[in-house]
Amino acid sequence: MTDEKIAVYLMPGMAANPSIFDGIKLPQRQFETIRLQWFVPDHGMSLEAYAKKMCEQVQHQNPVLLGVSFGGLLVQEMAKHLQTKKVIAVSCVKSHRELPKRMLFAKYTKVHKLLPTGLVNNVELLAKYAFGETVTKRLHLYEQYLSVRDKYYIDWSIDQIVNWKQDECPTNLIHIHGEKDAVFPIVNIKNCIKVKNGTHTMIIHRAKWFNENIPTLILR
Repeated sequence: MTDEKIAVYLMPGMAANPSIFDGIKLPQRQFETIRLQWFVPDHGMSLEAYAKKMCEQVQHQNPVLLGVSFGGLLVQEMAKHLQTKKVIAVSCVKSHRELPKRMLFAKYTKVHKLLPTGLVNNVELLAKYAFGETVTKRLHLYEQYLSVRDKYYIDWSIDQIVNWKQDECPTNLIHIHGEKDAVFPIVNIKNCIKVKNGTHTMIIHRAKWFNENIPTLILR
C-alpha cells in the first residue's frame, strides 16, 4: 500500500456478512478496501459503545466509512469518534425523522419485541427482516449473505434501529438510496443521491453503479 491510497472501510447490513461487497471493485491504485463484520454485542451494549468498539478495527488515518442499511447507521455513529474523509450511507437513513412510520410505531408500542426472531435460522424470515424482500427464488444466494444468526444480535439490531435518535448527520456524509427501497421507503428520505430502480439490496445487484460512481464521490 502507498501513502496515496485512500482506505475505504465497508460495513455490511444487519445479519449480513462482507460477501455482499464481492461485486465492489474500486481502482486499486487509488483505494484500499477493508471489510468490517458484525460481532455479537455484549448484553445491554449501546449502539454508541458498539461503534466505539468497531472503531478499534480502523487502522488508517482519515478513512472513508461506507455502510449499508443498519451498517450505514453504524458508520455514522463511528464517525462521531473518528476523523473521516467521507461517510457513505447506502440504503439507510441519516436521522430518526427518516425512519418509516411502521418503525416509529414499533418504537412507541414495542411491537418489534414480539417479532419471532428465535427463527433466525429460517433464511426466508431473516431476509425479510434484513432486506425487506421475499427471497424464495434466491434462497441459496441469501443463505450465503445472511450468516449472522445469533438471536440476541438480531433482537439488539432491530431495537437499535427503531430507537435511533440521531438528529444531525455527519457534515461529510454522502447518502445513496434506491428509488424502490422497501425497508426505508424513499418518500421519507431527503437530500440523497437516488439510484433509479435501486432496491434495498442494490449494493449486491447494482454493484456496477457503485463501481462507476463511488470513486468520483469520494474524490470530489
